[in-house]
Amino acid sequence: MTHELRLMTVHAHPDDESSKGAATSVRYIREGVDVLVVTCTDGSRGDILNPQLKKDPAVQAEIEANLLDVRRKEMDAARAILGVRQEWLGFVDSGLPQGDPLPPLPEGCFAVQDVEAAAEPLVRLMRRQRPQVVVTYNENGGYPHPDHIMTHKVTLAAFEAAGDPEKFPDAGEPWQPLKLYYDVAWSVARIEAEHQEMLDRGLESPYWELLKERETWPQREITTRVPVGEYFETRDAALKAHATQIDPDGPFFRTPNDIRRAVWPTEDFELARSVIDTTLPEDDLFAGVREYEKAREAVSGQGVHEPAGVCS
Repeated sequence: MTHELRLMTVHAHPDDESSKGAATSVRYIREGVDVLVVTCTDGSRGDILNPQLKKDPAVQAEIEANLLDVRRKEMDAARAILGVRQEWLGFVDSGLPQGDPLPPLPEGCFAVQDVEAAAEPLVRLMRRQRPQVVVTYNENGGYPHPDHIMTHKVTLAAFEAAGDPEKFPDAGEPWQPLKLYYDVAWSVARIEAEHQEMLDRGLESPYWELLKERETWPQREITTRVPVGEYFETRDAALKAHATQIDPDGPFFRTPNDIRRAVWPTEDFELARSVIDTTLPEDDLFAGVREYEKAREAVSGQGVHEPAGVCS
């Protein structure tokens, strides 16, 4: 291995890696960490969310006819901007069911897979990359898209199985990641802070409608705030590379990054599992890991990965 520290982020669709924790990925890349993005589905059932691409019916029809290829090319562009490595897990996008009652999910899609079977390719990747830190979504998927919820289930199953020699014995040498985080892309506190700063500067806030729903938002514990303000522009560029999925004039881009840096210069995470000791709150996903690795190297040179007790 050429990198001492390794981070794996597991996402549902191409574009999620750029809208959730992207600045954190860039920070760690710049620090020499190996960052691997795992994309669970192909994004083939996504909609065209950029209104500019709908102005010409011929352009829209061409994109829709070649959406799988288009989204792969967008992922290639975003990956290059962020500087990450990326692997496809190989599952088919489930789409977002609409209607009342909701229609059944498409046959064979990611969200209807057996969780243990779907975890096997992710276990294989974990044992190959050997990440100390894994990031994914909480049990609600961050928001209740079936692929996001399935991504949570599969990542949790893989995190717990990767170090067990009795699980998936043909998937490589066992490796136990040390920490599992859930991304906290948005919080009421962050939105309120950015909203108030926009008003204080005499600017129109894009958050009025969101704030009307604040009482219904589930509150997550933020255990870890990673300072990444200097990488917001890179994150934005990667997100805009997913041109079919992002409105460049939409609400996300209406808050200037200098405002974000002034009031909320971090990306936030919830520590869900840890097999090493750490002290909360943290400002580093590798808090405790750096010390653990140094101690392990001092004891055994290259040693065997044997984490001490489990805490969560």
